[in-house]
Amino acid sequence: MNQLFVGIDVGSRNNAVYLMKPDGEKHSSFRMQNNRGGAKMLTERIVSAIQSQGLEGVVIGMEATSIYGDSLVYALREDGKLGQYPRKIHVLNPKLVNKFKESYPELPKNDDVDAFVIADKLRFGRIGKEVYMDDYRYKALQTLTRARFYAVQDLTREKQRFANYLFLKCSGIAQDKDIANTSATTLALMERFETVDELAFADLDELTAFIDEKGRNFADPAAKAKAIQAAARNSYRLPVTVNNSVNQAMAVSIATMRALEKQIKVLDKAIEQQFKIIPNTLTSIPGIGKVYSAGIIAEICDIHRFRSQASVAKFAGLVWTQHQSGEFEAQDRKLIKSGNRFLRYYLLEAANSVRRCDSEFRRYYDLKYKEVNKHQHKRALALTARKLVRLVFRLLKDNRLYKPPEG
Repeated sequence: MNQLFVGIDVGSRNNAVYLMKPDGEKHSSFRMQNNRGGAKMLTERIVSAIQSQGLEGVVIGMEATSIYGDSLVYALREDGKLGQYPRKIHVLNPKLVNKFKESYPELPKNDDVDAFVIADKLRFGRIGKEVYMDDYRYKALQTLTRARFYAVQDLTREKQRFANYLFLKCSGIAQDKDIANTSATTLALMERFETVDELAFADLDELTAFIDEKGRNFADPAAKAKAIQAAARNSYRLPVTVNNSVNQAMAVSIATMRALEKQIKVLDKAIEQQFKIIPNTLTSIPGIGKVYSAGIIAEICDIHRFRSQASVAKFAGLVWTQHQSGEFEAQDRKLIKSGNRFLRYYLLEAANSVRRCDSEFRRYYDLKYKEVNKHQHKRALALTARKLVRLVFRLLKDNRLYKPPEG
């Protein structure tokens, strides 16, 4: 098919556009505003180029640039004039574009050149899946699942910050593996006791009652209270001024963690509500749950876009690089750096949950865990997620429920 190739370098205010003929020659280049009027001008230019050159269709590409290109994609998908021609719209990983640009060592760095490189990348082909916009239910769900992803990442970072503050204030508790750094009990203790000495020499009965109330699930709160006091007594002591500043920082960190946890719960409910209108069979897998299923389906969208489970795995970035030279081949291989990080995250989280609930996945995880002496959990979980991809693909492709293996 003779196609027009359109590279767009997206900016918050303006977009640089490069129209390339099928033979690689330049048709035209121009700037457009990143708004509704600019999108209309772009489609008119594309349609004019297709007609004047006697072409059959168009391939449009742009780099993934946060949310700045999303509205443009919607406009291109919804435009009736452009819709009369076969078209594909690709949102490219910036790393892939940069690697491709390395084959042109003399090119300067500016928006017009970047638009040319994107167009040429489209012409050479070997592009991943085009952005899926045929069913906006998936995009609506994706907005929620990605918001949850970012909230979880923020919570993880905040927990690490709090762990640092905890070591400053009470290093013994931070070092004790039996005391969770960000558990409800630890947070309550840090809020209740201003200094480590107050905690270390608190009345044991009162401390036991406090821990029993805040922890609620300790089999022996008295033993836990003794362990906490022992850890407090072995902790460093801070100067009063420094201790006060640490308390203030901890208070902010605790408030942030609680706020993020509430946000995640709100998003989980919204995801479950949106997920009701998308038929699926993934929730039949033990342990996967609605939220993780929604996160997977929001990124995969229509499973029929993919030829095989291997293409889904590559789309998720669950593929390992090969390092081979002559007769040597490295055994320690890394995951590819490209791929959909949101899909990879939800597959890994789902695999970690499923392996606890399903005997087949548990056996597989344990087997892979014992095969190596380093990166055991990380490697075993990635391989388990790769195994889960095969199951996800088959269930969605055949539209059938999961039946756990017997025994």
